[in-house]
Amino acid sequence: PATGDVPVGALVLGPDGEVLGRGHNEREAVGDPTAHAEVVAIRQAAEKLGEWRLSGCTLVVTLEPCTMCAGAIVLSRIDRVVYGALDEKAGAAGSLFDVMRDRRLNHRPEVIWGVLAEECGEQLRDFFETHR
Repeated sequence: PATGDVPVGALVLGPDGEVLGRGHNEREAVGDPTAHAEVVAIRQAAEKLGEWRLSGCTLVVTLEPCTMCAGAIVLSRIDRVVYGALDEKAGAAGSLFDVMRDRRLNHRPEVIWGVLAEECGEQLRDFFETHR
């Protein structure tokens, strides 16, 4: 992207598959360190539903969520997370940390990983090759 944001995208789907929120990384574009794709999508979904609990929803994201996003997912009560590429440097859904499945927390979404992982990873590799 022209903003220099890492190309990560996310969707929050309602129980019926309706897209409730969509997001992409906007940290550089808006100067907000919390403007990760997942957080942007979760905020939109909560606004659309008029509540913070996103029970029954699924978050789909191209890159494994970081610890901040994993915390937001747990706190929003999203039921399922589907992601593509692993983030071995900052991932918090199984690779570096496993925040979302930590039994000490009061909510643990189902985590499905590796969906279109090669395609998601290729986009990220292409981005970083041109931004280093």
